[in-house]
Amino acid sequence: MANTLGEIKDEVLVELGASTTLAYYTDTILKNWIDKAHKWAGGKHKWPFTEGRVSTTFASLVTDEDSMLRGEYPEGWKSDSIRQLRIQGKTVQKLNYRDFYGYLEENADVSGEQSRIFTDFGRSYFVNPNIDLSGTVSVWGQFTPLDLDGTNPNATTVFSPTEEGNEAIVEKVLSYAMIREKKIPEARDHNDSAVELLEGLWESIRGEQFGYHTKRRGMWERINIITGLDSDDQINEDRF
Repeated sequence: MANTLGEIKDEVLVELGASTTLAYYTDTILKNWIDKAHKWAGGKHKWPFTEGRVSTTFASLVTDEDSMLRGEYPEGWKSDSIRQLRIQGKTVQKLNYRDFYGYLEENADVSGEQSRIFTDFGRSYFVNPNIDLSGTVSVWGQFTPLDLDGTNPNATTVFSPTEEGNEAIVEKVLSYAMIREKKIPEARDHNDSAVELLEGLWESIRGEQFGYHTKRRGMWERINIITGLDSDDQINEDRF
């Protein structure tokens, strides 16, 4: 099983029946392809392997032209991927962009409206400027895999040691090689194999996530007192 950059490169060369002495497959070309395939695979889904947390200080937030407190997404994070924001250890509720500004406009005459709310747009996130919190700001979200260190054959991917993820990278690199050799049907086959491996891994991860439980319910969520099911869980003949 390929776990490192060097092992992925070796597996690609074995599959190609080639060596890096060929002009077609130099070390530089292969490392670029592996890095490209790594980022492609890492961005395919919201993998648990690419979840991250970054903390900064409340003072680092700036007041923008709309008098909102604005912070910038951490470098390498996907836009619109902040799932949770906490200030001073307290959870701040995420609203969509329109609701956030609409709420603040509707309550503009409320002196010192301190609701713990935020939103994001593009590469920035915005916090209620009157929020009653300060201190450490922590965000949880999704990052894009960084460049692999091509000089380090022991560098690992975000999937290591997940077999399917790294095999998908191998298959994607092989598709690049087939395109370079103008073997389009073979390139398509390798690309399809890469996608299939990642989809299989994703389904496996989603299956494991069914084990999560929650103690929180929406205030107005309806429960069937006979079956115990949420109203949204019950079959509605018109749902499709």
